[in-house]
Amino acid sequence: MFLQIFVTLLFPTLIFSLNQEGLYLHNVKLGFDDPDNVLSNWNEHDETPCNWFGVTCDQTTRSVASLDLANANVAGPFPSLLCRLKKLRYISLYNNAVNSTLPEDFSGCESLEHLDLAQNFLVGTLPASLPELPNLKYLDLSGNNFTGDIPVSFGSFRQLEVLGLVGNLLDGTIPAFLGNISTLKQLNLSYNPFSTGRIPSELGNLTNLEVLWLSDCNLVGEVPDTLGRLKNIVDLDLAVNYLDGPIPSWLTELTNAEQIELYNNSFTGELPVNGWSKMTALRRLDMSMNRVTGTVPRELCELPLESLNLYENQMFGELPQGIANSPNLYELRLFHNRFNGSLPKDLGKNSPLLWIDVSENKFSGEIPENLCWKGFLEELLMIGNLLTGEIPASLSECRSLLRVRLAHNQLSGDVPAGFWGLPHLSLLELMDNSLSGDIAKTIASASNLSALILSKNKFSGPIPEEIGSLENLLDFVGNDNLFSGPLPASLVMLGQLGRLDLHNNELIGELPSGIHSLKKLNELNLANNDLSGAIPKEIGSLSVLNYLDLSGNQFSGKIPMELQNLKLNQLNLSNNDLSGDIPPLYAKEMYKSSFFGNAGLCGDIEGLCEGTAEGKTAGYVWLLRLLFTLAGLVFVVGVVWFYWKYKNFKKAKMAIDKSKWTLMSFHKLGFNEYEILDALDEDNLIGSGASGKVYKVVLSKGDTVAVKKILRNTKITDESSDIEKGSIQDDGFEAEVETLGKIRHKNIVKLWCCCTTRDCKLLVYEYMPNGSLGDLLHSSKSGLLDWPMRYKIAMDAAEGLSYLHHDCAPPIVHRDVKSNNILLDGDFGARVADFGVAKAVDANAKGIKSMSVIAGSCGYIAPEYAYTLRVNEKSDIYSFGVVILELVTGKRPVDPEFGEKDLVKWVCSTLDQKGVDHVIDPKNDSCFKEEICKVLNIGLLCTSPLPINRPSMRRVVKMLQEVGAGNLPKAASKDGKLTPYYYEEASDQGSVA
Repeated sequence: MFLQIFVTLLFPTLIFSLNQEGLYLHNVKLGFDDPDNVLSNWNEHDETPCNWFGVTCDQTTRSVASLDLANANVAGPFPSLLCRLKKLRYISLYNNAVNSTLPEDFSGCESLEHLDLAQNFLVGTLPASLPELPNLKYLDLSGNNFTGDIPVSFGSFRQLEVLGLVGNLLDGTIPAFLGNISTLKQLNLSYNPFSTGRIPSELGNLTNLEVLWLSDCNLVGEVPDTLGRLKNIVDLDLAVNYLDGPIPSWLTELTNAEQIELYNNSFTGELPVNGWSKMTALRRLDMSMNRVTGTVPRELCELPLESLNLYENQMFGELPQGIANSPNLYELRLFHNRFNGSLPKDLGKNSPLLWIDVSENKFSGEIPENLCWKGFLEELLMIGNLLTGEIPASLSECRSLLRVRLAHNQLSGDVPAGFWGLPHLSLLELMDNSLSGDIAKTIASASNLSALILSKNKFSGPIPEEIGSLENLLDFVGNDNLFSGPLPASLVMLGQLGRLDLHNNELIGELPSGIHSLKKLNELNLANNDLSGAIPKEIGSLSVLNYLDLSGNQFSGKIPMELQNLKLNQLNLSNNDLSGDIPPLYAKEMYKSSFFGNAGLCGDIEGLCEGTAEGKTAGYVWLLRLLFTLAGLVFVVGVVWFYWKYKNFKKAKMAIDKSKWTLMSFHKLGFNEYEILDALDEDNLIGSGASGKVYKVVLSKGDTVAVKKILRNTKITDESSDIEKGSIQDDGFEAEVETLGKIRHKNIVKLWCCCTTRDCKLLVYEYMPNGSLGDLLHSSKSGLLDWPMRYKIAMDAAEGLSYLHHDCAPPIVHRDVKSNNILLDGDFGARVADFGVAKAVDANAKGIKSMSVIAGSCGYIAPEYAYTLRVNEKSDIYSFGVVILELVTGKRPVDPEFGEKDLVKWVCSTLDQKGVDHVIDPKNDSCFKEEICKVLNIGLLCTSPLPINRPSMRRVVKMLQEVGAGNLPKAASKDGKLTPYYYEEASDQGSVA
């Protein structure tokens, strides 16, 4: 210590030798929060900052010329001191947590040429002084929260070549004065809530422009002809607006264009017939989701295209043969039009074809045999055409195939043996054709198959035992065929199977033993076969089964009492040889039709088993005597009980008058409203919130339900300082009833019924004994959730949300997806719950519906939803991505250890700086690390800042299934191409998904 003080006194310059620019930068460091310590080598004892992280100096003058802290995870206000570095030409703080407002005065930054502050948390208005920087060529402020109009001064930049304002909160209209920046090469204004307006014709003055992005900017009217002067344009994107009128005739004059995106507008008329031959640079054209008519121009198909999207229009005619000659074509999507004729015979022979979707047209002829000639084909979708002939034998060698959908055609003949066993195939849909032959034993090789849809064909022969090796199979649908023989014993090995539908076949024999192992079975339909033997009592242990149809067979013996353990939406045991008593739960009039055609069945249902009344008379008389004997005692006890109960009710906040309650049921009930009302006392209370209380009610039959009691005139807010969900008048009851009342899915919490009176409302749900995922995951009991269990929960919840988004009409957006709204049953099966703020979305409406108030919970709200209030599926997908990150990390969505960040930003920054081992919850067994990393990747895709880059829920389910099958989901595209906003949804729904 003494020596250090001595040296300091004698040689002070050794300690304080940093030059002035270094001192400025050191003060910048002091103003930043640097949780990852990336600025650790910014040492004040150095002579210059030239060797500091992110700093570059001019080799001649040794002055600081560049500061690049992109992706450094630093936080804090923008450092105005940087403008004192007189030679500084380059600043990049891309993708950090720079916050607050930008300074109004940038006058000290005269040398600045490049300023990149994209993907931060900057707020306020755009600084009007930025155009005063004489050398500024690159300005990117995308992905922030800037508000207000674009300043008038922005029309006076002197040398600006790139202006990026994507994804902010800018309003007003797109100003005409931007057409004054004659040096501009890139103008990117997409994804801002601009006021409704037209494209300024003055933008046609930007003759040096190479990139023009105006997608999702609330643009209306026709595209001005002045844009035809943009001869240097390479990328033109006007998608997701309200533009109308004919396709501009000058489009074919943009001879340098590589990509043109006009999807999701209201363009009409035909594509220009001539002029395409001049556009030799064109690689990607997307005119989908408009009202375009006419045929596909021959000249267009002779270009070396990579991607052609014309789906969801009104086009017709034949597809020109020239499209088959493109050496680059990897994507062809034409679904939902009126195209006819044969598909080009050589389609795929000269092209690295990856995805083809021509569904819902009138294409005829045979499937081209060379579609997979290059060996890259992943998706083959040809649903709803007039295709004939056999499935080409060449496709049986296409090992790259992931999804095949050939339903609703006129295909015939045997399916090639190798086609059944494609190793990466996850979906094989051949329904409603005239295909014949057996299911080949080679199906054992289709290890990734999750859905096998074969219904309404002429398949015959026994179902092979090899099908039991498909451990990822979720759906096996083969109804209305000629399958014969017994069910294979190996079926019980399909542990992931959710739907087994083989009705209307010629199956014989008994149900295989071990059926209790099908724990995820939700639907079992074996109606109208020749199956026999007893109904296994093990079916009663299938906790998620809610559809059971064994009618039209030869089952005999008694109906197992264990079936009462099930919560069935559909039960049909009619037209068999069953005998004995009907289980009491089903011995009711509402189930009468479920038991017709079984001569030996007896029960208390009038007219079901005639001729048995005399045999039961003595028993009834004895029962009546016993009832009268006990009546007096019951009356006395009842009076005492009523008096005690009445006193307690008077003290309560609201007395329950049973006569004024209205019951609305959504399923067949084994209880009435009085049984529920009698149990609403404090002893059964299991939770409470701002909107009311939740009770656990054990019914007389032994079943358990959860009852949510909502008082009128309550304001619903989340329990954890979440965002307000509604006004005083909106208690979420109507939304919950409207949504859950019509939903039937194994991964959506079941709403049994609702009871209402003037002052109170009750919602009766199935009881979830393991509570919510959030409560369990973030408690001392989180050790119960090993990684396989967490993966299962993610899979279940994803399937529930996918059902809401893709299988409901209209689609339903939950708007409050979070771990506390994912409930767990006794087997830790997940159910999506709490639909108090759910909304139905009109899929045919242009644009996206806006809400008057934010719904959701802190840490789960998608960035764009917080400021646009726009209801769409992408917001749910972001929230689900946060849930995935919770499962992977074990951390809450917001936590003090994150500082000003949330879980998403913490995960991203920690991955960049420390690696994946610092992200994964240490409670997860390391042997699952590879699978955990794949699921983490899916979570990051779902939480992408731009909605357009998030996959659909159907795609999320698919990716999670691929993880379970050991296949890493593909990373997001890096080529800069923005795919359509409804790309996944349109692709799937448009193909009769």
